[in-house]
Amino acid sequence: MTMSDKTHHHDGAMRAMTDDGAFRVVTVRTTDTVQRMLELQGHTGDNAKRLGELLTGAVLVRETMAPDYRLQALLRSPDNRYRLVADSHPDGGSRGLLTQVEREMKPERTQFSLKGSTLEIVRTLYSGDLHRGVVEVPDGGGMSEALMSYLQGSEQVASMLSVACVLGPDQRVIAAGGYLVQLLPEVGRGPLAIMAERLSDFRDISELLAKTDAAPSPLLDEILYGMPFTRLSEHSLSWKCRCSTVRVMSSLATLSKADLSELIEDGKPIELSCDFCGQTYNISAPQLAGLMEQS
Repeated sequence: MTMSDKTHHHDGAMRAMTDDGAFRVVTVRTTDTVQRMLELQGHTGDNAKRLGELLTGAVLVRETMAPDYRLQALLRSPDNRYRLVADSHPDGGSRGLLTQVEREMKPERTQFSLKGSTLEIVRTLYSGDLHRGVVEVPDGGGMSEALMSYLQGSEQVASMLSVACVLGPDQRVIAAGGYLVQLLPEVGRGPLAIMAERLSDFRDISELLAKTDAAPSPLLDEILYGMPFTRLSEHSLSWKCRCSTVRVMSSLATLSKADLSELIEDGKPIELSCDFCGQTYNISAPQLAGLMEQS
């Protein structure tokens, strides 16, 4: 009997450290977050898996590098026609989006390929400045390899990482999650060799996630089996969009007075939709006139 037969877990992140100070580990469950995102946007197949993996990776990197700040990840196709976006916030809320230049083509008809793609990650530093890093996806590598390449090349952080999004025949998310093991300065050759050998069995964690309902605690126990460690923190994760009428109005306020005047003279309400969640906002002419008065 597997854990998934009886228990449904909730999305969350768990952070731990080995007692010898050699490794810091973060494990996450993002199943419900990814499912909600895919339901809203209707992606299937490889596109759905890639977007789920990118969102999971964004959460892992934020939890490791900037747990108290926002982090965004952007994956671009070689021709820049397709973009996968993940947006993760310190309150545990995350969202994602697949966009493409040719709007008349449905995303599910053309599956996104990682070959030749670039990964860009932008995160807020403690000083308030932005740190931006861009890496190419390694030849033959997947999302996990791309994220590790970013951490090594842009953050100079030695780490081992794996993310996965498992879809069922009905395209629902069976499990989504992952882990990140960060090598700390205190790591010695012995523990490093043991960890490297152990994680060779966890490069593809799809089966393990499906078996355990992607719960962070069992994944942590598997990775650190036989190693004394201490759980440091645990908190929930969820899908959360950031759109609102205020944000829409703030965006319209950036238009020129000439553009606003033209919209007001038309007299018809403006209908705008959020790409992330599909929420529709109707902005009336009087509301636009109020922006004119404020500018």
